[in-house]
Amino acid sequence: MPVLATKVDPSSDTFKANREAQLALIAEFRAAEQRVRDNSNRQAEKFAKRGQLLPRDRVNRLLDRGAPFLELATLAGYKMHDDDGRADAAGGGNISGVGFVAGVRCLVGCSDSAIKGGAIAPMGLRKSLRAQEIALQNRLPLITLVESAGANLLYQSEIFVDGGRVFANMARLSAAGLPQITVVHGSSTAGGAYLPGLSDYVIAVRNQAKVFLAGPPLVKAAIGEDADDEQLGGAELHATVTGTAEYLAENDAHAIHLARQVMHQLGRAPFNNLHSEPPRPHAPPRHDIDELLGIVPPDFKKQYDCREVIARLIDDSDFLEFKQLYGSATVCGHAAIEGHACAFIANNGPINPDGATKAAQFIQLCSQSGTPIVYLQNTTGYMVGTAAERAGMVKHGSKMIQAVANATVPQITLIIGGSFGAGNYGMCGRSYDPRFVFAWPGSRIAVMGGEQAAKVMEIITLAKFARMGLQGDAEAIATMGKSIKDKLDAESTALYATARLWDDGIIDPRDSRRVLALALATCRDAELRRLRPNTFGVARM
Repeated sequence: MPVLATKVDPSSDTFKANREAQLALIAEFRAAEQRVRDNSNRQAEKFAKRGQLLPRDRVNRLLDRGAPFLELATLAGYKMHDDDGRADAAGGGNISGVGFVAGVRCLVGCSDSAIKGGAIAPMGLRKSLRAQEIALQNRLPLITLVESAGANLLYQSEIFVDGGRVFANMARLSAAGLPQITVVHGSSTAGGAYLPGLSDYVIAVRNQAKVFLAGPPLVKAAIGEDADDEQLGGAELHATVTGTAEYLAENDAHAIHLARQVMHQLGRAPFNNLHSEPPRPHAPPRHDIDELLGIVPPDFKKQYDCREVIARLIDDSDFLEFKQLYGSATVCGHAAIEGHACAFIANNGPINPDGATKAAQFIQLCSQSGTPIVYLQNTTGYMVGTAAERAGMVKHGSKMIQAVANATVPQITLIIGGSFGAGNYGMCGRSYDPRFVFAWPGSRIAVMGGEQAAKVMEIITLAKFARMGLQGDAEAIATMGKSIKDKLDAESTALYATARLWDDGIIDPRDSRRVLALALATCRDAELRRLRPNTFGVARM
């Protein structure tokens, strides 16, 4: 049994300094998440007066008690548009994640109507689209708890066109055989009316739900007709006249109970028969996962052995390394997490030609055996210089990218350090469609490091002046370089990346094993779930 030993000294000054820096980064993103929750919770009294549950209370009631819930993109839109990251922190204006409802693993989405009425901002839309993508990739039924003021019209130019993808995706999910349950807790009007309209099962809350294409003012202006909300699209109308709602609920709690009942029945249906051997028995890692904080420095330029990270993530720290003596800066090997067989590809430096060919071969072997791949990203990219170019860096790097892009097994990415240049691509970054991609709070992602970019531009500028027979102003060029460095450094942080959904959320490094296990279990269920697709989504007759 090839068990990974450790050389870490938790009593060293370096370990202690790394740990303190990592704890500070964790505290920063956790505080940002709490500001989103606080913003929503400020409306508690208002919701109570209306007899409604707060959005997060709706989600908590929907989910199975005690079962894991993997919340996604908690800081989508952070410091973008009308999210100031402080009092108006919004988290994308919705809550999204993978959890269990009546024993069935589902994708759960909920409008955070306690923040600006659940109005949809651009990054909130992208968060919803990403959730639908995860549901389709992992064959997850969807439950959506809707109460939204609709699109934020201040940003309509960034919402309108892509907003139509939400409805196209709903039609395709239904056609693929994935049930969609929508609970209408309040307003779901104008374009939002198609959320229940395109769902397979709709539950509407009496005297709260509103589903119509045009409200009373627009109807009056357009055709001169006087009508109130209930006449145009109240819950009773849709349950008794139009047939848009299958179930009529008396209040939020009753609606969520009905959603759980529907999912309970679906869970007994053939599509959810996940017949397979359970994950094999497993032992925890032999080394304390808390030590990750002291092992990994927040400065991506400082080296450490990625095997020390792997040893604290995998069952029994049992790791069979692949081609250990070849392309050694790229570490590949087989392991398991909570009984789920998986493979790892990790970085101990730049990816050189040998490392790229090793990784490409390993990815193809994993596809052959059906083994999911976990990528631990910490790389400055592909090796540069005359030696690397003469060794075929472009050719061999392309092989690795070919393998990543065409892998037939689930790929899960964890950005634990630097993620720069084409290294982000070769290590299955967002643009290569990993099933899930998460980031540690000290990670960095950019085309290159700020210091490197500044130096490149300084060299280019000096060369330009030299060609003109002039001598550049050294002070002005240095000032330009500092400006470039500051800009790239600010735009490469984990918070900047997660705001733009370059990942599915920042996680505490100590949660990495748990998060990876949940992701692998979700991928496993997807392989087992038998769908019955049809030509069109289920139509409401």
